[in-house]
Amino acid sequence: MALSLTVLGTASPHPRPGRPCSGCLLRGGGAQVWVDAGTGTFAELQRHTDPARLTAIWISHLHADHCADLLAAASAYAFGGMTPAAPIPVYAPQACAQRPAGFLGRPDLGFLDGVLDFRPLYDGHMVQHWNLRLAARAVAHDAEAYGLRAGCQGSVPAYSGDSGPGDAPTGPAARADVFLCEADLDEHREGERVHLTSEDAGRIARDAGVRELLVTHVGPALTREAAARAGAVSGRPTGVAREGEARGL
Repeated sequence: MALSLTVLGTASPHPRPGRPCSGCLLRGGGAQVWVDAGTGTFAELQRHTDPARLTAIWISHLHADHCADLLAAASAYAFGGMTPAAPIPVYAPQACAQRPAGFLGRPDLGFLDGVLDFRPLYDGHMVQHWNLRLAARAVAHDAEAYGLRAGCQGSVPAYSGDSGPGDAPTGPAARADVFLCEADLDEHREGERVHLTSEDAGRIARDAGVRELLVTHVGPALTREAAARAGAVSGRPTGVAREGEARGL
């Protein structure tokens, strides 16, 4: 198995009992990458790996349901005995570096020296850890936000992050083996284009030619069953992401 994707959280915009917010773990090619640190995902991460052994952390955008558990990770690494052998790269929008310092009342990031290494994302950003490649693509949201396309030994998972409808999420998803895509809305409100409906997710998956669609970030206006409406549009095998589920690619 070249690559695996383990779902850590799927809830939006806040965690629910047994359902942390957005996050997953990519493992393959000698690397382990925590993708989105939504509220509650750090605890779930520990079910599947030692956080001190992560190769990298990748954050799509700075809304709490995608990044808040960086605070938990920073506390664990700096004060909780989970010190990594080398600083863990954190790929995220530029302002991310100030979040842990602010939450913990620190004037700067000096207390994280030696444990986290913040590196800014940008459209087209690419990095490779061992045999796992990570590529960022800017998507439309009400904050700086990115989708992710990963690759390892011919396997390609993709992730929408939070995105409005349009062509942007199609790029990372093109011919992906599995596309982890948000479906936050039941329907669009007038002028609102910062999240996707189930039908949007299905259309993007269809247009991108993905092999499988996995719906996540199911908003409070949708049930998990309603999110499966995406499959009627995608024409692809479609499921709803569930915590603890692991997919081999």
